[in-house]
Formats: sequence, C-alpha cells, structure tokens
Amino acid sequence: MPNIAVSRSGGTSEAATTYTGALATVTSLFFMWGFVTVLNDILVPHLKAIFDLGYAKVMLIQFAFFSAYFIFSIPSAKLIDWIGYKRTMVVGLMTMGVGALLFLPAASAASYVLFLCALMVLAAGITALQVAANPYVAVLGPERTGSSRLNLTQAFNSFGTMIGPYLGGLLILSANPKTSDQLHQMPAAALQAYRVQEASSVKLPYLIIGIALILLGVVIGMIKLPAMPHAERHGETGPKTSLWKYPHLVFGAIGIFVYVGGEVSIGSFLINYFTQKNIGNISEVAAAGFVSYYWGGAMFGRFIGSAILQKVETRIVLGIAAAAACALVIISMLTVGHVAMWSIILVGFFNSVMFPSIFTLGIAKLGPLTGDGSGMLIMAIVGGAMIPVMQGALADRIGIHHAFILPVLCYVYIFYYALRGSKPSGPGIAVA
Repeated sequence: MPNIAVSRSGGTSEAATTYTGALATVTSLFFMWGFVTVLNDILVPHLKAIFDLGYAKVMLIQFAFFSAYFIFSIPSAKLIDWIGYKRTMVVGLMTMGVGALLFLPAASAASYVLFLCALMVLAAGITALQVAANPYVAVLGPERTGSSRLNLTQAFNSFGTMIGPYLGGLLILSANPKTSDQLHQMPAAALQAYRVQEASSVKLPYLIIGIALILLGVVIGMIKLPAMPHAERHGETGPKTSLWKYPHLVFGAIGIFVYVGGEVSIGSFLINYFTQKNIGNISEVAAAGFVSYYWGGAMFGRFIGSAILQKVETRIVLGIAAAAACALVIISMLTVGHVAMWSIILVGFFNSVMFPSIFTLGIAKLGPLTGDGSGMLIMAIVGGAMIPVMQGALADRIGIHHAFILPVLCYVYIFYYALRGSKPSGPGIAVA
C-alpha cells in the first residue's frame, strides 16, 4: 500500500495525490456509520412489535443512541487533542464493534433494556468517529471547498443509509408480526419465547457488522494518514478562548441539533407512517424498501450538492434546501396517499446538504479550536435523541400524520441559520 503521509516540502501534485488517498480511506468510515445508524429505523418497528411499545417508548431507541453523542462528544474531542485524528477514528471503530456484538446477548435475553445499552455503546463509537472524521475531511484541503469535500464523503454515508433499510428489512423484520391483542392473549412463558425467537433475527446482521468494524479499525490503524497540526492542539496548555465566543459555532450547534432531530424523526416514523391505511397501506417489509428511497435521495443530493458547492456559496444552498424540505413536510401533512408518501420521501434529497453545510459553516475559521468546535457540533447530534421522542409523544396524542409539525419547525430554524446565524464572528475573526 502506498505511503500517504503528507510531505510539507513536497510539490502540489504530491500533496493532492496524498489528500485524495486519505479522503478515499476516511470515506469508508462515513459509509459504515451511515449503514449502522440507519438500522435504527428497522429496529423501531421491529422492537415496537416484539415488546408491544407505544410510539414514545419505542423512540427510546433513538434516545439511547443519540444521547451518546451528547455524553461522549467532548471526551472524543479531548481524545483528538491527546492522540490525534487517526487514532481517535480507530478507537471509535473498535468501540462500535463491541457495541454491535452486544446485540447478541440482548437478543438472547429478549431484553429491551439490553438493546438500549448496546445501542448506546455502538453510538459512543460512532461519536468518536464523527468528531474525528468530519473536521478531518473539512480541513483536508482548501477551506473554500470544505463543504464540497464533506458533502462528497457524506454522500457515501448516505449510500450506507440507502442500502441499510432494504437489507435490514429483509434480514430483521418479521413478515407477519403479531398484533398487540395477540401478544396480550399469550401466556407469559410463550410470550417470552416468542420475543426471543423474533429478537434473534438481529444476531447475524450485527455479528457481521461487529466483525467488519473491528477489522476496519485494524486496517485504519495500519494506514498512514496526513497529520493536520493547524487543526490540533497537541500539548497546548494554559487558557484558551471559549467556544461560546463564536456565535456562528453556537448557532451551528443548534442547527445540527434540529437538523439531526428532524431527519431522524422523519426516518424513524416512515415505516409506521407508510403502513397507515390512508397513506401507503402496505406491509412493514414493503415500507422498509421505501425508506431506502428517502435515504437514497440524500445520497444523490450529496453528490449533486458537492458539485454545486464548488460554484455556489454554502449559505445559499443551505437556505434553499431548508425552504424546500419545510414545504415538502407541510405538503405531506396536508395530503394522503401517494402524494403524502412521495413528498415526505423527497425531503431526503433536500436533507442531503444540510449536515455538511452546517458543520463546515460552524467550524469556519476556528483554527486550533477546530477539534473542540467539532466536539460541540457533534454533541448537538443529541437532537436525534430528543426530538424523535417528542414527536413520538405528539404522535400518541394527535396521530402520526400531523406529528410531523415538529420537523417543520426544525427546517425553519435551519433557514434562519443559513441567512443570518452562520456568518463567522468571534475572537481573531475579521468582520467581513
């Protein structure tokens, strides 16, 4: 394998080749965490049926998963300061592998609590991976094209989220899940046996995922990646500037919070939404296939967005995407049948550029504080824990159809951030 370490004294072409190899290597990580994360959309209806859960309680799946971002983001940022970007990525992959393997005892015991614990460990690893990989890609080349690079790598993340629901639906979902009334009529022993049998469908997928993640961690550990000393704080001591003095970073963290919350809320409810008689009136397995279109739209949108962002300012692209997504969710809420289905699916296309655009706008001009700023932004992914639970509680009260009002409010804020909140400001940043 060629040495891909950057030589600072080397020519421009050598650096470009080096960065291309490094970018390709890190892109594989984006694919893996996208694939693993989207399987939560399969676990939601699967565990809802097995354990006879309401919408609010089953959304604890997303709460357990995304709350790990809040807990482990700042420690992950400190880990970058101590051991660098590459080693933090390796730690993240190994932790993800352990979390995936914990699904095996959770399934054997048919314990909802153990499933939630396994999800939190898995997400802790993804947190370390995201805190390291996102800013690494953003600074791996000219600042002007940071959003474009991150959109490109996020496109492969979306490739993982596109194929995940289809494969997960085939391997995990039951073709004929028992109804709530049938579960209530079963004796306790028979009910537990049924739950163990149904839960066992997650064992093979997560065993394969766990082994693959650990092997990938070993491979990444053996590869040389270029260091980014201008975006690290190794050995730095003494006082440092507070991140709260950079409004574009703080507003960006709120933007990440509502974006992830809105995107995850929509994805989590799609299978149950499409099975509604007045929407799609299809089976859960068939609905899982349509979820792939939602995430597939994000993949194609990121490839297209990567090209557009080479020419158009990031704030403009973000604002247009937020306005379009907001309009599409409202259309889905006000209609039924295929119009409601396809309008909500199309939201995925406009979601595509949001995370990488908000992220690069948020860490703009932070210099050595880039790693810490990344930690704050990734911590804000906790929105994926809180907003789906809020939407679940809303769905239990007013119905799943109109509970999508919550993502509408999320996109309204993102539109504001694109127009006003994303302008870089703070200590050491010249006002344009």
